[in-house]
Amino acid sequence: MLRVRRPPARNGHHPIEETEPMMKILYTPLMIVPSVSPEQRAAILEAAGPGSTFVEAKDAATQRREIVDTDALFGRVSPEIFALNKRIRYYQSIGAGVDSILTQELVESDVPLASEKGGVGIHLAEHAFALLLCLTRGLHTAIRQPDYTLREPIRLLQLELYDLTMGIVGFGGTGREVARRALGFGMRVLAVDIEDVAPEPGVEAIWKPDRLGELLGASDAVVICLPLTKATHHLFTRDLFRKMKKTGYLINVTRGAIVYGDDLLKALDEGMIGGAGLDVTDPEPLPAGHRLWTHPRAIVTPHTAGGSPRRAGRVIETFCENLRRMRAGQPLIALIDKRKGY
Repeated sequence: MLRVRRPPARNGHHPIEETEPMMKILYTPLMIVPSVSPEQRAAILEAAGPGSTFVEAKDAATQRREIVDTDALFGRVSPEIFALNKRIRYYQSIGAGVDSILTQELVESDVPLASEKGGVGIHLAEHAFALLLCLTRGLHTAIRQPDYTLREPIRLLQLELYDLTMGIVGFGGTGREVARRALGFGMRVLAVDIEDVAPEPGVEAIWKPDRLGELLGASDAVVICLPLTKATHHLFTRDLFRKMKKTGYLINVTRGAIVYGDDLLKALDEGMIGGAGLDVTDPEPLPAGHRLWTHPRAIVTPHTAGGSPRRAGRVIETFCENLRRMRAGQPLIALIDKRKGY
């Protein structure tokens, strides 16, 4: 504990000694934040308060040893290692989705869990449009088959996004960024979300999930912007593909298991939908030689939508802000509702 002495009172009474908890911060490097610069480390320690410490733990053995008396966890640890903690007061996940760490013990604990939610929307939305434009402009075909004689066949299938309808399933941070870009292309935008979310300028309607089928039938492109939860696991099956336009495109940049992969492959084979742009797949990783890699109606990237040179800085800023809020007794930001899973 750090002892803080107040200046002497005017009445001559002795100053009161107060204590401010010193924080031990445990950082586990991951792909999203593979390292912390000296400047970033200094910013974290300043936010945590005087006397706080910063421990980096790359391997499981170090994590097991250090987790016991950690106050704030920055990164991710296995459920087995998390169970060893004695006093964690704040868990900052490095990543937007938390489906892989939400154990029953964590859900039932008093430990607040924050994530990157709200901080990944820009690059996920840009990647969603990269996939969509590959399909609507025939780039996936041209890249796979560099043959000038394909010029006319490709042009015959090309589309303009202008005046088409975009359907967004899940209207959180990523969904809103997708909507803003769709509006920039001159698209009509519809959305569904289970929560009562704020309106977005230019978005025609935000419906509840009971109108998902209506949205699918009206949309030329459907972008999945959902977290993976028990309710969304394999949400998209043959039944929903039947409700889409036969010319409609499905884009997924959040979690692969939201779409039942076998049904998607059949839908593409049968021409039930126009095509699919996938950064995440079911199964994941997608095995080498899987037909989706080369399917003429699909374009697949290997879970790269999350890449951005600004991403690490954003999550560190969130972490620092929450450390300051903890010390001030203020509500944390980017919190996960652990029972809902997002």
